[in-house]
Amino acid sequence: MPNLALELGKQSASLGVNSVYGEQQDVDGVRLIPVALSWSGFGAGEDESGNNGGGGGGFAVPLGAYIRKGDDLRFEPNLVSLVAVAIPFVWVAGRTLSRIIGALKR
Repeated sequence: MPNLALELGKQSASLGVNSVYGEQQDVDGVRLIPVALSWSGFGAGEDESGNNGGGGGGFAVPLGAYIRKGDDLRFEPNLVSLVAVAIPFVWVAGRTLSRIIGALKR
């Protein structure tokens, strides 16, 4: 009987930047190196009667790519991801600041 936790661990090795963007690419002397934020979780178990099961999930956000041209290296952000992350952050920061200001006024 295979150990489900070990099998899930082996499969999780393929998650990350490669699952979001793929491998780095060389195009006309320019190297593109993808950057992403990813996280995942997995679990497995077995009961007394020998039934077993497991599962997991993950999430990845493409942040952008490093672009290397000769000796020049620069980061190009993914603007769609930046906006998707910035909107909730600005909302939470604004709500927090309004509560702090409201508490200080009392």
